[in-house]
Amino acid sequence: MTMKYQGGCLCGAVRYSAEGEPINQRVCHCRLCQKAIGAAFNARLLFRIDAVAVEGPLAMVNSSSEIRRGFCPHCGTTMFSRRDAAGVMGVTSGSLDDPAAFKPEMHIYTASKQAWLTINDGLPQFEGAPPPA
Repeated sequence: MTMKYQGGCLCGAVRYSAEGEPINQRVCHCRLCQKAIGAAFNARLLFRIDAVAVEGPLAMVNSSSEIRRGFCPHCGTTMFSRRDAAGVMGVTSGSLDDPAAFKPEMHIYTASKQAWLTINDGLPQFEGAPPPA
């Protein structure tokens, strides 16, 4: 059975669906994600770009030379991080209709995690990028 993940923004103007299993599911603590999401970390599911269909008005901003972030121009909800060169798109777990579908596998860029945050979920932690798979 093919998994289908669905979600959207706070106001409902943007909706998306992602087909199949995510490439990975990670919690990123880097400063770029913290700033872009407006929170201590970005919990996201990574898919091939062609597995994600988006409907509605989507605004994009470059947060680095490699990453473009997608958000609703009406309510401001950040839903995506996109690396075109790699052909992948991250979907924020909080924008899922069923956020319980998010099953994190690891924490990355923990060198930038907030000092008040204690990670004790038993998942692997990497101070920077994870090792290649």
